[in-house]
Parts: sequence; structure tokens; C-alpha cells
Amino acid sequence: MDVSQYLEIFIDETKEHLQTLSDQIMILEQEPENMDVINEIFRAAHSLKGMAGTMGFKRMQRLTHDMENVFQEVRSGNMTVQPELVDVLFRGLDALEAYLAEILETANEGTEDNDDIINTLNSIAQKASGKEEAPKEEAKPAEAASASGEEGPKYDSIPISDFEKSTFEKAKNDNQNIFGITVYLQETCILKAARAFLVFKALEELGEVIKAVPSVQDIEDEKFEMDFSLIYFTKEDLETIKNAIESVSEIKKAVIGVFDVQEHSAAVAAAPESSPAKEEEKPAEPENKQPAANTAVAKQPAAQKKETAAAKKAPAKSAKPTVGRTVRVDIEKLDVLMNLVSELIIAKNGLVSMSSGDDSEANSGFNEQIEYLESVTTNLHESVMKVRMVPIESVVNRFPRMIRDLCKKLNKKMELHMSGEETELDRTVIDEIGDPLQHLLRNSADHGLESNEERLALGKDEIGHIYLDAYQDGNNVTIEVRDDGAGIDVEKVKNKAIDKGTITAEQAEAMSNKEIIDLLFRPSFSTAEKITDVSGRGVGLDVVKTKIEGLGGSIECKTELGEGSSFIIRLPLTLAIIQALMVELGSEKYAIPLGSIQTIEDVPFSDIKHVQTKEVINLRGSVIPLVRLDKILDVEPGEFKPESLTVVIVKKGDRQTGLIVDNLIGQQEIVIKPIGDYIHCSKLISGATILGNGEIALILEANTLV
Repeated sequence: MDVSQYLEIFIDETKEHLQTLSDQIMILEQEPENMDVINEIFRAAHSLKGMAGTMGFKRMQRLTHDMENVFQEVRSGNMTVQPELVDVLFRGLDALEAYLAEILETANEGTEDNDDIINTLNSIAQKASGKEEAPKEEAKPAEAASASGEEGPKYDSIPISDFEKSTFEKAKNDNQNIFGITVYLQETCILKAARAFLVFKALEELGEVIKAVPSVQDIEDEKFEMDFSLIYFTKEDLETIKNAIESVSEIKKAVIGVFDVQEHSAAVAAAPESSPAKEEEKPAEPENKQPAANTAVAKQPAAQKKETAAAKKAPAKSAKPTVGRTVRVDIEKLDVLMNLVSELIIAKNGLVSMSSGDDSEANSGFNEQIEYLESVTTNLHESVMKVRMVPIESVVNRFPRMIRDLCKKLNKKMELHMSGEETELDRTVIDEIGDPLQHLLRNSADHGLESNEERLALGKDEIGHIYLDAYQDGNNVTIEVRDDGAGIDVEKVKNKAIDKGTITAEQAEAMSNKEIIDLLFRPSFSTAEKITDVSGRGVGLDVVKTKIEGLGGSIECKTELGEGSSFIIRLPLTLAIIQALMVELGSEKYAIPLGSIQTIEDVPFSDIKHVQTKEVINLRGSVIPLVRLDKILDVEPGEFKPESLTVVIVKKGDRQTGLIVDNLIGQQEIVIKPIGDYIHCSKLISGATILGNGEIALILEANTLV
């Protein structure tokens, strides 16, 4: 049974269980006697163990099994939750996340056994139970009891044809051991086929399965009782094979013996009811059912082995899962999509019927059908966007654990307060926003918040507070990371910038506080006197800004010395389809995202003033700088000379800029297409779109102009 097809499902489920473990262990640290939390952790560990075992990830299965054992002792009242247990549970959680990361990369769990964590967990469990050797002692009588029962070697009854006997001779000449194996599953085993698959997988790593009863297909389809038998060729000894089989969970026992084909044939011939005719019929029956498992043995084992080897290699190559490409969708949303697609087909059929009718009829109904089609496509777009939307919770829910670890590492008392976790963003944005947020939070924890002693001396609460708030604002989502720490020293930033040669002293004098703080987003700019492995104030902020602007968003910083800092991120709800204002520059068309536009003004030439050689206008009490797009984009100006200028006012945060365009075409819904790696363009162009007449229009990134 090839389980590589289930790998992506396993990854999604594992992520959920790991997040549950992280959340619940965080609660457990604060509420060590909360039995609901303890039971939830036990269930998550148990589910992970079963999933990992089914997929054949033995190391992951072993670790979760030992975590489960510890919580069984807690549930039974043999022990209480202590801080050292919470610490080792978090270490175990980190190890499980490392296994998952390796599986994401290679479809294999790797070779790290994490023996130190497992030994610590076992030690805690044994101290609680007070019977360190009890499991081994109990296992022996159980094994003896089962051995004394009727669970004997059923492999003796496996039929061997004369044609198949030649394979046994070749195995003997090759100094291989020939074993008969009967595997018994526990009566409580639920996934029989999965356990059988793991047995086959373990055996194929050490040798070659020649024949199986029931057939391989019947075993995959769970058409068997609680046991199955095999004929097996290997160069390993009997004990090694037995241990390999019994290492699979929910295997009751394995009965193994040397299989002598001559003795087997003699025993079959001596059987009172046997006859050559019946002998021939027995193997023929499974052959009809499953040719792949029971046809000529001289050819089939090699084919089986090649097929299995291909299945083993497949996950590492073709079946390697793509990270973050799946979205769980409510069935009601899919129903809405299905209905809209059916409406789209009706609209298409209406247009087709018009094209084949009279011209007069076609003209009268054409506009009506176009309006209907426009309505359907708009609704379809909204529905697809809803399907793509994912709560930001999937990103931020790992941050409380990170802050908890930073508390211990930095020896600071701090708390993380989050709100708006239900706010939804496009999946493509969700996949990319995690790292920038993590960096901003680590910055706040390391350099934003003062030490415990400093906070007390300043009359502040000893516990520092970090806030992560998310909320929807029109067509954008705003995420704010703030703290109640020391804030950013503007003078320090200014002096550092002068020392590094980023700006001159004269430029510094003319700069506002906001412009000086924006220097933090310059590459390699930092005011940190000591760069730690946690963060450095300013180090990496250029990467944060680049990443967010790459998502079509913007970031700004507000700070007050002694009160704290706030980083405000604004992101578009979706990256695929946007509303845009189409404008003309000379003979070329451009699109400006509607979310960036504040207003559109008709400005007479006489209203344009100059400040430090730059063109500005005074619009309702605000001085707004002007940008001539035709000069920046190197567009040939049109021959028409207007009496006034058309100015599109765009806004980013508190700042505004006026973009001078030649003509307005109108608002339009556009599909963003990436330009690709072959065309190297400035940050001013964020993509392109195809217009209704087939022309290409570039999309302007207004944030870079403000």
C-alpha cells in the first residue's frame, strides 16, 4: 500500500495537532491541574502517534508515544505537572516540528532520534509509576500466554507450485535464508491494512517478500482476519526479522520459522485430502483475483521489489509536498461557486444564441446579456476571494510560544496581547507575512522593552506588554505591532545616520522626526550597540519592508520616547484581482490601485508652487508634493496642452503625493499578472494587466512614490 498519496493530508493534520499541543501546553504551564487541557494534550499526542505510525515515521511515532505515556500518568493521578515537565514537553514539541520540517523538505523524517528527550520523558514516567522494570516483566508472561495458544505457524499451508520451486533453489545458491512468517495483529487494531503495509515496508528493507496469503490486493483491501502469512527471502537472521516486524505498533506477535520447500511438498502430498488437482487449483484461485501478487514467482518478486523501491523514492521527488498550497474550504462556499459557474454557462449560452439570431434581436438583447454576465463574474470573483481567504490566526497563533521562550532567554517579564485573529487575508499573503511579524515581535521583546529593573525604576509595570492587533480597513488589512517600552531615540538615530554617512548634518537638520525614523528601514542600518542572536533594532527592518512592499503593502513606524513604539503594516486583501483607476500618459495606459487613491483633483497651473525646487500644491490646508509620472516613466508627452493638470492624490499612512497624469480612462477591475524574471523593472511597477482590447497596461506601485 503506497501512503505517499496521503502525505499532504498528513502534513495538514500534523500542523493542526502541533498547534493544539503548543496552545494547550502554554495553558498547562499556567493551569497545571486543568484536566481538560491534560486530556486535550493526551488526545493530540495519541492522534499524532497513530498518524505517524500509519505513514511509517517511526521516530516521530516513538516520541509522541512517550509524550502520551507521561500524560497517561498525569491523567491517572500518579504525578502532577511540574515546570521541568513543561520544559521537556516544549523540547519534544520542537523536535516534532523539526521532524515535520524534514518531511516537508524530503518526505522523510530524517535520522535524529532525540534520545535525550525520550530518556527524560521515560524517566519522568517511570518515577511517577514506580515500576521501572514492570513493562518488561509483564511482557514475558503475555508473550508466553500467546505462544501457548492457537496462534501457530500458518505459513505451512501456503501453496507452492512446481514452477515456483526453482526460485527457492536460486535463493539457496545465493546463501539466502528462506523463512515462513505468520503475523498476528492485536484484536484492538483498527487500521489492519495500514499495519500490514508497515510490516511489508519493514521486511522489504531487509529482504524480499515472495508470496503472501491472503494476496497483496486482499490485504490492501482489508479482506483478511487478524493475521496473514508470508514466504520471505533474506540474508538477515531470524531474530532481526522478528524484531523488525514486532517493532510495528499493534502487532501482537510474529511466528517465524525456516521454510523448507521439500518438507513442505512432502507434507502436502501426505495430506489425506490433497491431490495434484486440488494442489494446482489452490494457487490458481488467488492468481485470478490478484495476478500481481501470485503469478510466476521467478519474475514477480523482482517486479514487486522494483515497484516498492519506486514507491519509497517517490515521496522524496515527485511526491514532495508543496508548502502552504492547500486551503480548507467550507462546503457551502463550494456550493455558491458551483451555482455561479452554472449561471456563467447560462450567460454564455445566451450570447451564443444571439450570435445565431437576427441582427435586430441580437442588438436588443446583447447589452442585457453583457450586464448579466458582468454581474455573474463579479459575484464569482467575490466568491473565489472568500475561498482563498484564511484567518490570520494561522500565522499569529505560534507567537505566544515564541514570547514565552524569549521571556526565559532574555530574563524579562513580558506578555503578548493579540486581537483580531479572525481577520482574513488572501492565502498568498498569509504564507509570506509570518517572518516579518516574527521579526517585529522579537525586536519589541529584545530592544523595545526595558529590563525588569529599568521598568520598576521608571515607575512602569514590571511586566512588559507587546500588542499584536489585526483589523480590516476598507480593502486593506492593518496589522499593528506595538509595545510599551522605551521607544526609539530620534536623536540617536540621527547621529548614527550622520556617523555612517547615510545623511549629512545639513540634511539631518531639515528632516522631520518621521523621516529620521524611516532611516531604520535602510539596508544594514542599526542603532543597536550590541547585536544579539534575538534581534537588533533596525537590523532586518529593510528586509521586512521589502517583503511587505513585495506583497503590495506598506509599513510605517510611530514612536514616542519612553512610551513605546508601533509598527503599522497595511496589506491588500487579495493579490489576484483588484479595482484600479486606468490613466493615460502620452499614448500609454497605466493602472493605479484604487486602494491607494485618496482623491482626484483638477489643478490650475497657477496653483502650483515650488518648495526647495519641488512642485507642490496647497490642497485644503495640506501641502502635497507633485510627481510628474511622464518624466519618471520616460513617456513622450502628448501634443495636447491642457489649461489645468489632472492630479491623482495617493496616500500612504499620513503622507500624500499628487501624481500628474494626462487623462483619466475610468475605474476597472483588473487581473494582476507578474512581469517575470526576464524583465528587470524598478519597484515603481508592481505588475501588468491585459485590457479588454488585448493591450498591456503596467500597474504602478503608488507606495514607492509617496
